[in-house]
Amino acid sequence: MARVGNQGAERYLLDSLNRIAKNPIDYSVLYVNVSKLKAKNRHPEFVNIFARMFDDLVGATNGMMFILSNSDFAILGKNINQYTVQNAVAKLQKSLANDPMLYNVGEDGSTFADLYRFPADFPKLYSKIKDLQENYQPEFDIELMRRPLEASQVDDVVERLNSIDLTELVKRQSVLKVGGAKKFETLFEEFFVAVKDLKLYFDYSVDLQANKWIFMYLSQVLDKKTIASFKFSEIKTLPPYISINLNMSTLSSPEFEEFVTHVLPAEQKLIVELQPMDVFNNLPRYFEVKNFLHQKGYLVLFDATDPDMLKMINLKRLEPDYVKIFWNQVYEEDGDNHKLRELINDFGADKFILSKCLNDKALNWGLKYHIRNFQGPFIDGIETALIKTQCPHGAKCKVVDCLKRRRVIAGEARTRCFDKNCLDKILG
Repeated sequence: MARVGNQGAERYLLDSLNRIAKNPIDYSVLYVNVSKLKAKNRHPEFVNIFARMFDDLVGATNGMMFILSNSDFAILGKNINQYTVQNAVAKLQKSLANDPMLYNVGEDGSTFADLYRFPADFPKLYSKIKDLQENYQPEFDIELMRRPLEASQVDDVVERLNSIDLTELVKRQSVLKVGGAKKFETLFEEFFVAVKDLKLYFDYSVDLQANKWIFMYLSQVLDKKTIASFKFSEIKTLPPYISINLNMSTLSSPEFEEFVTHVLPAEQKLIVELQPMDVFNNLPRYFEVKNFLHQKGYLVLFDATDPDMLKMINLKRLEPDYVKIFWNQVYEEDGDNHKLRELINDFGADKFILSKCLNDKALNWGLKYHIRNFQGPFIDGIETALIKTQCPHGAKCKVVDCLKRRRVIAGEARTRCFDKNCLDKILG
């Protein structure tokens, strides 16, 4: 997802409407009036959360999503029906039950989610978007969904990936365990390549992640590049466990065998973070992988879950060593989720990690459900501040400087540190 200036999304949507006007059969647009929600509910972070709720719809309709300059978003696709519109409203009602726009009709006759059918509604929708492009002054800096990567472009992307030195793109981020009196200790450190960093090397207009199957293929290439980068790591001290997000197919590759045999220190333990899509696409292979890793003394982490997903899977059957929940500010609207509380307590609260924590609200939400393991920008700030207070040169640096230097495994940023042993300190 790319951040664009005013009117970028409108122009791109108008171009798309002009193209399909030549053959509009079965096309329609689901238009979601986010701009008519209360101001607090249309913050850019919430707009992005709302948009992600419709990812499955975009895929099912072979569609495209446009986040407009007034925070509204439009999904252009085939065979969208009124049932889809009702589901759209129901999803947001669950999260924003106190917003009247979800239940009322506006003065112009619009509801929260409106369906425009082609060709009958084409003039009305085109005029609406054109007016927005010409007259609207955006309240926020809005993001636009990039064009999905196409299969014909994959070979070029793989060639480009293979030419990139990922050493300075590999980042690390700690998972901290909260003990008594909110004392923090390092549970493990995750190593990964952030897609937002990788995107800088590719065409601005192409979304590498939009097609999940193509991105899964690309991530297999990325896996091997990432683990190869460990040969050049300059980190002085590692915790007993580190984690890496890998595809199951990578675990049977020569590159992985080389990594665990010759690159990782003999005493170093590994946690492999697996994506739900990868696991459910081949459950028998998952159990083979889990047994293979356990035989080596390694652990399995079930990554990128949310409360709704957890209700639909059998954790006791999958039996991962850890489960990572991605924090979402919408969770605050749920009140006390008794089913989630029961699930966490039943499987074991110490096996859960709340990731992507942006603020203390996330921390407090997790603690409310007895979760004690946390990860994310807010946790990074806590960790770096604690380490900085213990550094004899701490007064010379800002927390943000320490954070940048600590996150990378090698490269120029680390050379500016006055005490690399302290920089790589493990809490606990």
